[in-house]
Amino acid sequence: MPIEPQPAATPPPAPRAPAPGFDAPEQEAAFFFGLFLRGYSYQELRQDIEVPAAVEKQWLRASARDPHFASVAQQMLAYRRRVLAVFQALVASDSGAVQ
Repeated sequence: MPIEPQPAATPPPAPRAPAPGFDAPEQEAAFFFGLFLRGYSYQELRQDIEVPAAVEKQWLRASARDPHFASVAQQMLAYRRRVLAVFQALVASDSGAVQ
């Protein structure tokens, strides 16, 4: 009687590459900087870029239940933080200090 091969254990998921759209924070920061130069408030633009704390808490709760969502949420938070850092650097270099 031939021995049937046993199914291999499922390998752990590979780390995901950044999702499309998460690869150009400089372009998005430049867009916001253009709005700043046109007179939009620095604080309002900063709020538009940042992920609100309440939303971040919801994402963390959802991440505990869904590993795929956790990966996407972490990428999104990291991306938004990069956009904000570049935006702040552009504003600082233009005005000498963040307003």
